Amino acid sequence: MNKGTSLPGRIILSIAVALLVAGCGGGGGSGGGGNGEGNTGFTWLIPADEIVDGGPGKDGIPAIDQPDFDDASTIGSVQPDDLVIVLRDGFITKAYPHDVMDWHEVVNDSPSDDPFTMSYCPLTGSAVAWKGANTARSSFGVSGLLYNSNLILYDRDTDSSWAQMLQKSVWGPRAGQEPERIQVIEMSFRALLDMYPHAHVLTRNTGWERNYGIYPYGRYKTEAGLLFPVSNEDNRLHPKTRVIGIHSDTSSKVYQLDRFGATTQAVNDQFEDLSIVAVGNSALNFAAIFERELSDGTILTLSPVQDDLPNVMSDAEGNVWDIFGTAVSGPRVGTQLVMTRSFTAYWFAWVAFFEDAQIHFN
Repeated sequence: MNKGTSLPGRIILSIAVALLVAGCGGGGGSGGGGNGEGNTGFTWLIPADEIVDGGPGKDGIPAIDQPDFDDASTIGSVQPDDLVIVLRDGFITKAYPHDVMDWHEVVNDSPSDDPFTMSYCPLTGSAVAWKGANTARSSFGVSGLLYNSNLILYDRDTDSSWAQMLQKSVWGPRAGQEPERIQVIEMSFRALLDMYPHAHVLTRNTGWERNYGIYPYGRYKTEAGLLFPVSNEDNRLHPKTRVIGIHSDTSSKVYQLDRFGATTQAVNDQFEDLSIVAVGNSALNFAAIFERELSDGTILTLSPVQDDLPNVMSDAEGNVWDIFGTAVSGPRVGTQLVMTRSFTAYWFAWVAFFEDAQIHFN
């Protein structure tokens, strides 16, 4: 482990930033370099000297405020192996393709009864969703700032800054606050079609002109080099290995997505004092982590279910559980497994935020 970032990343930095700035022109936002300008009295909860300007400026990467959706079975812009970010919005399943999120990073999705924000950071490969900041139904934008290469959002109510992977406000009137998290699961579009063929999929009808068919960061997904410095490096895995991790305030553990195998696996595990299950499928590119201790104290031992998507697990009681941790049949039908502090990200980003992570499959 060491500080800083590697030379290859420095070499491609100017190219990648130029591409992104060009892609974000023609309708970009206010610029200005991010939050904190002209404001006093607030202290960053992350190291201020490790916050960097990503280049396009505040709102230079425009959030989507009026998302448009199409049925998964009819949308033509998403390919089977493309990654999508999936969540449940009431009785509706929604999916947000990476190729749109790469260019916008934030979607303020505003159903009338319960608005929420989806965010995706293409530099760290991390997707999270949360409800409005505290009791306020706040929308969010892209600040233009990065910490450990990771997106810093700002809320439009107070201009407070929010570190995406930490899932909390790190500067401003709401510093220290954590939003209510929403379960998200990344998967291939092929998997989405198998699980939820009529899911609502975010379209390219965003109100902005972008080259959505072109990934804006060149070979970044596969090359080891980084574009911006990080506070900690760990070479136990390739930097761009996709992992799903769980963390507490003091430790973390990750599972490599490419190690679950071509069929669904359910790993009954322990993380600190939590009994958890990590379920995943490398071929379909999905993984999720839930607590397996129920409210009555029962600790389930979960087994993988094959060829019955979206159902992925069963237990000795005869319950069958879907990918979102809901019992869909059996004596506990309707029971919901508790979501954990977990999400998918690139390995380099995970260990930049959560040092000395345990690796399950290594």
